[in-house]
Amino acid sequence: MRLLEYPFFRNALLGGAITALVCSWVGLFLILRKEAMMADGVAHTAFGGIAIGLFLGIDPILSALVVSILAVLAISYMRKLGLASSDAGTAVMLATGFAGGLIVISLAGGFNIELFTYLFGSILTIDRGDLVTVSSLAVITMVFLGLFYKELLSMTFDEQAARLVGIPVAPLSIAYNVLVAVTIVLSIKVVGIILVVALIVLPGLSALQLNRSFRGTMITALGFGMTSTVLGTFLSAIYDVATSGVIVFTMVGIFLFVAAYRRLG
Repeated sequence: MRLLEYPFFRNALLGGAITALVCSWVGLFLILRKEAMMADGVAHTAFGGIAIGLFLGIDPILSALVVSILAVLAISYMRKLGLASSDAGTAVMLATGFAGGLIVISLAGGFNIELFTYLFGSILTIDRGDLVTVSSLAVITMVFLGLFYKELLSMTFDEQAARLVGIPVAPLSIAYNVLVAVTIVLSIKVVGIILVVALIVLPGLSALQLNRSFRGTMITALGFGMTSTVLGTFLSAIYDVATSGVIVFTMVGIFLFVAAYRRLG
């Protein structure tokens, strides 16, 4: 418990818990919409944006945010025109963004330490500015999901019926996808580009194993996400190993335990 005496560790716990809460909430809808791989696609597309930011000397998170939002809009556009399904469109943007990042990196002379930080996460370097950012994201997410909770729920389980009752499916889908992009980019500092998909998918997937109501599943997913992030941060600090890796392995452990409990219970 002496770790809590250090401000950087308290920042890491608070920032990680808030990020996990937002990712778990957003991720549950993604899983139910069968678009979980969009998280991976957007994360890898963000790699290109971060490389551009580092190359041009601007804030990498800002450039990654712009590129990621453009990517989700492109996926929606391809789906609307019938050029590609969501999964295929995600694959196209993933390949384009990651390949673009590699080209920019080669022009800049190769990988550097700062780029590795974004690839693999650096939760222990979260500062007050980062806390303000993730807290603002949490507020925006809660407001959006709170205002459009019923509409998103209807769209998730029966998109055609949602259209018939007058729900603006297309604008809401685009707004939600933009929220996903923002959530992923602002979560990169916690677990990095490589592992952010785990923070989006695993808490919701674990909660779904318990076959509860949607509200119960949502609350359970938030609990799993926050618990695994806090516990993983503590364990990584105690044993001096990579924080993002321990967080993800903690999530995997929770998923396996819940899955086994469901099968044997």
